[in-house]
Amino acid sequence: MTLRTYHLNWLHAVFAAAVLAGCSSSGHRAPVLEHGAAEKKPVEPPVTTATKKTAPREKDWRPQTYMVQKGDTLYSIAFNHGLDYHEIADLNGIQNPGVIKVGQEIRLFPDNPAAAIKPVPEIKPVVMEVPVKSLPKAAKLPYSEKAAAELEKMQEVPHKPEPVAVAKVEPKSEPKPDSATNNATENDEDTVEWSMPTNGKVIGEFSESANRKGVDVAGKLGQTVVASAAGKVVYSGSGLRGYGKLVIIKHNKTYLSAYAHNDQILVKEGQSVTKGQKIAEMGNTDADQVKLHFEIRKFGKPVDPGKYLPLVKS
Repeated sequence: MTLRTYHLNWLHAVFAAAVLAGCSSSGHRAPVLEHGAAEKKPVEPPVTTATKKTAPREKDWRPQTYMVQKGDTLYSIAFNHGLDYHEIADLNGIQNPGVIKVGQEIRLFPDNPAAAIKPVPEIKPVVMEVPVKSLPKAAKLPYSEKAAAELEKMQEVPHKPEPVAVAKVEPKSEPKPDSATNNATENDEDTVEWSMPTNGKVIGEFSESANRKGVDVAGKLGQTVVASAAGKVVYSGSGLRGYGKLVIIKHNKTYLSAYAHNDQILVKEGQSVTKGQKIAEMGNTDADQVKLHFEIRKFGKPVDPGKYLPLVKS
């Protein structure tokens, strides 16, 4: 046996031993399942608070339009839907808010398309003038070096393209919202910080079944009546039957408050008021005694003021 043959046999033996050692030392084994054993399902992760949905906000019940019924006024329609009658009058082109007809359709809200398309500034296409080369005229000359040079000069048509001016379109800036807009009327939240509109004991409680839309608070003639929360005065007058001299304040897109039977009204329509500001003096207009009739309305529907205020009951 030659030395080379010995080395080759030795290498083969070492390689075979390494393969056998790798197979025997492998830690991977085929899983063994007993016949008839139930397969275990993967355990699902527990539901966390992040996956839970919050309760949806109360839906706005108000329709897009309203049909005028007998006995309606524009003031009562606005009051019953939690709106400003000025906005309804403007929306419907009503010049005199005191004149509406039975059967007349009143739009309560402006049209609000789901996808409003913003106008795009018109961009006129720029036409590039491309110079057109005219073909050289053919000429028949007897062949010579001079004639060849003349022919080459005829083939050359020097032309420099004239620069074309490209129109630059300046983007139009979007108008910025007016920072002076009243935040109280534009606030879309349904929370209001309420306070008592006057001092006194409750002599008439809210009752949905008995159609009592607010609470009656006893007091003295001329007693101070204040705004229960900040907002905008949307009505000031005596145009709603059964309320006497009335003040209505709109606090946001959800809530209104009403102050009825006043002796004197101290605020005007369109005026912004703060919480606790004096707006009227207590009286007995269109009432059997001196008292304040106070209402809170959510989307125009009367709600129990006792849920928002610490009322003192008799």
